[in-house]
Amino acid sequence: MTSSLVELRRTLHRSAERSGNEAATAEIVLEALRALDPDTIATGIGGHGIVAAFEGSVKGRTVLIRSDMDALPLPDDPRLAWASEDPVTAHLCGHDGHMATLMGVAHALRDRRPARGRIVLLFQPAEEIGAGAHAVLHDPAFDPFRPDMVFAQHNLPGYPLGSIVLRKGPFASASRGMIARFEGRSSHAAEPHNGASPIPAVARLAQVLATLPQHATALHETAQVTVVGMDAGGPAFGTNPSSGTCMATLRAHEQVVMDRISEAARSRVEGLARMYDLECSLEWVEEFPATINDPDLTDLVADSANSLSMNTEWREHAFAWSEDFGHFTSAHPGVLFGIGSGNRQPALHAPGYDFPDALIEPGSRLLSEIAHRALERAHANEN
Repeated sequence: MTSSLVELRRTLHRSAERSGNEAATAEIVLEALRALDPDTIATGIGGHGIVAAFEGSVKGRTVLIRSDMDALPLPDDPRLAWASEDPVTAHLCGHDGHMATLMGVAHALRDRRPARGRIVLLFQPAEEIGAGAHAVLHDPAFDPFRPDMVFAQHNLPGYPLGSIVLRKGPFASASRGMIARFEGRSSHAAEPHNGASPIPAVARLAQVLATLPQHATALHETAQVTVVGMDAGGPAFGTNPSSGTCMATLRAHEQVVMDRISEAARSRVEGLARMYDLECSLEWVEEFPATINDPDLTDLVADSANSLSMNTEWREHAFAWSEDFGHFTSAHPGVLFGIGSGNRQPALHAPGYDFPDALIEPGSRLLSEIAHRALERAHANEN
């Protein structure tokens, strides 16, 4: 099984597709799933998502395990024998490996279905832009597969290969992109008093946002605002511009803090617009809720890892990055955990990163163990 999953991972790597465009990826996944005889397969979920359900002989609870599918708009390492065929799109976050790992769970379920209940495997599109999980959860075609518990893993460079990284409560931060647009009046550059340039507001907003967490959070809370872009005017030296934009990413470990700093940012934008006699608008994009791990289910993951003699590491703080699995943990009890991809592995989204094939087999075994244990524990508690 391992060699076929490695080949699948490399095939998926070659066929890397960006968020929302995972059509060929879905076809590869679908062909592999059909050979494993799930009880139900559904396609086109939340875009190009695929669901496969493996049912026990007795009805009961439903456990869902999710893998992401999309790649990044980044170049691959051309030296790889399985390098992406698209020169500007690559699996530099390991979603190819996540899919192969979940397919390993499907292999295991072909041979050992749950005694009671149902295990649902979700291959989810558009994680990188924060849209896929939300689209799946709001797709009526997903309704027959609504879970009682949800689980997902993500590989983590910088941790020993195969180690399991856990945290109860917030595991990955909430984040959202902010686009602030200002509209004024253009004028001749020799007559700036006849116009209303947005440049002072854009420049001032960039400075204000950098200090926003200090003014909008308590000492025990954590938040971050990063200005990621500014756009106003250009090499038209005779013109005082009329429009400008400032873009930033807001992050917080908890949703209540995210809501507070978002409101504070909105207030600053509107205040600067009034100060400089401008119109303004705000757009929120790529919104990721915080991923909150259920404490009891996190213990179940730890127990499962220990039963397989896998080393576990508990984090004191949530990760600063975001994951759209937070949409699932907002709707259902669940856990996102990390699996170490090596201390010397390049960082996620960085040049030279490539998912280690050695993670596929242990990752599959752990996810399978988690799913069976979760069902057994849930049904035992009902009796």
